[in-house]
Amino acid sequence: MSIKKIALIAVGVLILAGVIAGVIRHKQNSITKVATGHVVRQDIVSIVNGTGQIKPKTYVNVGATAFGRITHLYVKEGDHVKRGQLVATVESEQPASAVQAQTATIAASKTDVQSYIAAERTAEANVAQAKADLEQKRFDYERARALYEDKLIAKQDYDAKKAAFDVSEATLQQRQASVAQAKAQTASAHGHVEQAVATLRGNTYSLGLTQSRAPFDALVTNVPVREGETVVVGIQNAEGSTLMTLADMSVITAEVKVDETDIVNVALNQPVNVTVDALPGRVFKGHVTEVGDQALLRTTGLATSQSTTGTEEAKDFKVVVTLDEISDDLKPGLSATAKITTAHRSDVLTIPIQALVQRNPEMEKTLDQHDGKMPGTSGVAASTTPPTAKGEAITGVYVLRNDRKKLRAVFVPVKTGVTGATDIEVLGGLKQGDEIVTGRYKTLRTLKSGTTVKRDNTPETPAEGS
Repeated sequence: MSIKKIALIAVGVLILAGVIAGVIRHKQNSITKVATGHVVRQDIVSIVNGTGQIKPKTYVNVGATAFGRITHLYVKEGDHVKRGQLVATVESEQPASAVQAQTATIAASKTDVQSYIAAERTAEANVAQAKADLEQKRFDYERARALYEDKLIAKQDYDAKKAAFDVSEATLQQRQASVAQAKAQTASAHGHVEQAVATLRGNTYSLGLTQSRAPFDALVTNVPVREGETVVVGIQNAEGSTLMTLADMSVITAEVKVDETDIVNVALNQPVNVTVDALPGRVFKGHVTEVGDQALLRTTGLATSQSTTGTEEAKDFKVVVTLDEISDDLKPGLSATAKITTAHRSDVLTIPIQALVQRNPEMEKTLDQHDGKMPGTSGVAASTTPPTAKGEAITGVYVLRNDRKKLRAVFVPVKTGVTGATDIEVLGGLKQGDEIVTGRYKTLRTLKSGTTVKRDNTPETPAEGS
């Protein structure tokens, strides 16, 4: 065989090998690459986030209760006060003098009462004396009458005894009337004393209005006034002067806003971890104590019932978290983030959230018609009308199955439960260890059941994920 023939045969063999290698390479490149994961058992926690600020459960603005100039401020911002402690005073000369004058009036009225009581006792003694004298005159009269009937005394003597008896009887009645009069005067004097005491109580109340006291153990969070300033009392729609703000720090809350899509999962007494921006690294335990029923507009913070506009915008709901522990480092107004645990499942089947897809018969039909691609993607006319869902969409995942030495992605409907940060609970349709398709997003979007695939778990680049 000549050298020329040998060369031609060698070239032919190389060309054939190149063609075979190209066919094999093309066939491999046509297989869809997918990222995979496994169904595993683990604990899963569902968390709802909310942002807001630290607030005391109870706080009050101590307002001016009397008109006048501030004479003393006994506290400053950051001070701790006790219930009933004097915190500020306003000038009080006029109500103080009224109290003193009324106190003197009461003292004088009580003296009058004592004099009337003495007169009453004197009148009662006079009544006793009149009764004794009347009794004596009765005996004299009855004796004189018996003697007169027996013709032993003259009628003149009898008439004298009878007249004396009548006079004594009238005297008793007069003195009894004097007792009644004395008692009436005593009662009137008591009434004057009670009236004066009531007036003193009002004067004392007016004097007390010039003194501001703490209604409970609290922290002074704001003192917007200074000594010497004149304060006024609020009237009708005019707001009065505020002396200071007191916060009861024995119960501390975090008032946060939760997105409307998450509020349905929030309930009373759910555990919460609260972090404060000003205290990095510290976590405060708490629990939900209030869930708002009124949606708040995110832009204005107003309740939807108070808004006069009909524009659609994002809404939040107020959630109050009561902290289980108290710290002096927590100040009202500090920014806080609450992580509310809405559900917790132990040792359950889970899959990555991104593995879930929704399919319906119309979509599968469209994918079949366009070689597994959605209209508008590469290779398919963008003007093609997207499919419309007919019937209920089915939620499921693509499970890898070996079919005739080929690896295929088969759509399997699943029933899901609690959703965590990156994983979701599987209640049915899968078993532990099943290998499922977890990405990439573009692949999952257009993948159809039964497609031949191959594993490619190399990290996804930004360009691939865009």
